[in-house]
Amino acid sequence: MAGEMIEVAERIRTLRKRDPRYAPEAYQFVFEALAHALGRAGERRHLSARELLEGIRDYAPLKFGQLALLVLNNWGVRSTEDFGEIVYNLIEAKLMGKTETDSKEDFRAVYDFHEAFGAGEPLKVEWSDEG
Repeated sequence: MAGEMIEVAERIRTLRKRDPRYAPEAYQFVFEALAHALGRAGERRHLSARELLEGIRDYAPLKFGQLALLVLNNWGVRSTEDFGEIVYNLIEAKLMGKTETDSKEDFRAVYDFHEAFGAGEPLKVEWSDEG
């Protein structure tokens, strides 16, 4: 298990040399969101781009709360297309698979990031001068 994790980390380092747009944490997050989406699906199977993106939309607020949009943006992820780029980088690195009918286009404009991750109530901090 530890050897597999080291190999995954090394492959991500290698792919980031070729495409440094996204933080390593973004790749790890996609794996976590995939596991979350598979849990929602109730079985281990291939997920469509839409199913993965819905899992991401569900998982990011669970993991990051109201900071989800800020965290994703900080990693270089600003749209569903960026998740497509990450997934296809992982496919090229042989860390994910795809079917004949899968395409990067499947990730295009599936939902608006601000609506999905930034539409919550702003954080409110109440200050009191009383002890």
